[in-house]
Amino acid sequence: MAHAINSSAVGATPERSCMAMTEAIRFSPAKSRLKPYRASTFVIFFAIQYANRQLKSAFAFDTSKNVMAVVMKSRIELSGKTAIVTGGTRGLGRDIAARLAESGCSVFICSRNAPESLPDGVTFESCDIRDADQAKAFVDKVAAKTGRIDILVNNAGGSPPHEASTASSRFAEAIVRLNMLGPLYMSQAAYPYMAKAGSGSIVNIASVSGARPSPGTAIYGAAKAGLINLTQSLAQEWGKEGIRVNAIIAGLMTTENAEATYGDAEAQAKVGASMPLGRMGIGDDLAGAVLWLVSDLAQWVSGARLQVDGGGERPYFLDLVKGA
Repeated sequence: MAHAINSSAVGATPERSCMAMTEAIRFSPAKSRLKPYRASTFVIFFAIQYANRQLKSAFAFDTSKNVMAVVMKSRIELSGKTAIVTGGTRGLGRDIAARLAESGCSVFICSRNAPESLPDGVTFESCDIRDADQAKAFVDKVAAKTGRIDILVNNAGGSPPHEASTASSRFAEAIVRLNMLGPLYMSQAAYPYMAKAGSGSIVNIASVSGARPSPGTAIYGAAKAGLINLTQSLAQEWGKEGIRVNAIIAGLMTTENAEATYGDAEAQAKVGASMPLGRMGIGDDLAGAVLWLVSDLAQWVSGARLQVDGGGERPYFLDLVKGA
C-alpha cells in the first residue's frame, strides 16, 4: 500500500518534498494493491500542482529501483562557461545574451556599432563577422581573456525586402556573407578552442524563410537554407571532437523592426492570432531554446533543426477554402 505523504515535508523545500514524494510513491507491483498506472496518475497530478507553485520542475523515473520521483531545477546552470553571441546588441540577440549571462556564462557580444547599454554580465567587442579576419581576431581575443570558448550563438543576420529580379550582385553577396558566411567564419574561429577542450556547442539562428519559399527575400531565404545545411554538415564533421552544432528555425518573431515586415500593431496582432499558439514569438522564446541546446540536457542533440515557431504558419489556402 502506498505511504501517506508527509504534509510537513511537502511545500517546505524542493529537496524534502522530493524525498517525501519518493517515499509516498515507492511501490512493488507484485505486493501492492495500488496498480502502477494509478500510482503514475497520482504522481503526475501531484507534480503538476507542485510545478504550478514552484514554476520550474521536471520528471525523472528510475526504472532500476521502480521509483517515480519529482526533480526540481530552478534554471539551467552554465556557470564557468564562455559564450559568444553575434548580433547581441539588440533585439533577439540581446535577449539571448542576457539569458546566457543570467545562467552564469561570461558572455561576449559583437556588432559593428557599440550599443548604448548592455545587460549585466555581457561584454561588447566591435567586430564585422562578414570579414573572416575580424571574426578570428574577435574569437581569439575572447579566448585570451577567458581561456575557453564553450558556446557560440550565430545570431547576426537579416535582410531588407528586395525582389530577386532586380537585386544587384553587391546586394546578394552582402546578404549571403552576413547570413551564411559570417556564421561559417565564426564557427571556424571557435573550432580550435572547442576541439582542444573536447566539447563545445554552436547554435545557428536560422529562419522559417530558409525552410519554405521566401518571396520578396529570396536571397535571404537561400542564405538561411544554406545555414541549415551548414549546421548539419558541421555536426557530422566536428562531432568526433565533441562539438555539437544545431540550428533553430525561428518563426514569426516580434522585434523592434517587426513593423517593417508585419505591419503596424493591429496587423501584427492579426498575424499572431492566426498562429496555433495565438501570438508571435518573443526574444525569451528563442533564448529558452538556446539555453536548452547549449546545456547538458541536450548533450546528445547535434545536427538538429529545432523549430521555434509557435506551431507554424497556417496554410493560406485553408482560409480561401473556408471563405469560398
